Amino acid sequence: EPTSVNTLGDMLIPHVEAAKSEATEMAAATPGPKEAAEPAQPLPVLLAAADMDKGKTVAKKCVSCHTFDKGQANKVGPNLYNVYGGPHAHAEGFAYSNAMKGKEGTWTAEELDAFLAKPTAYLPGTKMAFAGISKASERAAVIKYLNSLADSPKPLPQP
Repeated sequence: EPTSVNTLGDMLIPHVEAAKSEATEMAAATPGPKEAAEPAQPLPVLLAAADMDKGKTVAKKCVSCHTFDKGQANKVGPNLYNVYGGPHAHAEGFAYSNAMKGKEGTWTAEELDAFLAKPTAYLPGTKMAFAGISKASERAAVIKYLNSLADSPKPLPQP
């Protein structure tokens, strides 16, 4: 003999399952990336919230082409020690593309963010054959990590 709790549960389950099915169908019909889009936030806010350890983890994608420690040799890409705040073609002895050699100014957080998002869009003619880091929070974490790779890290933009 069913108890009242079981009866109540039996009545609710079809409604829950129907709601799940409807939500799944709506999600499948919604165009866009498979991952939920991050809410857009200003770079200084993202940098303030960024986890440097996460940046180090995300930067592991870069080790096949770049070195990170002071004094390490360049690889296919330049050594990235002291890149933040330095000139665009910062690594001595590295054969930069003409596009990078001709880029004036220094690597600011905003410039690194744009470059890391899609290097070829930021700097047409760059030799860097990397698709980019699509998540803004991951780029901010990498920037925070790169800034730590210096004898004297520079101040990051504040919210």
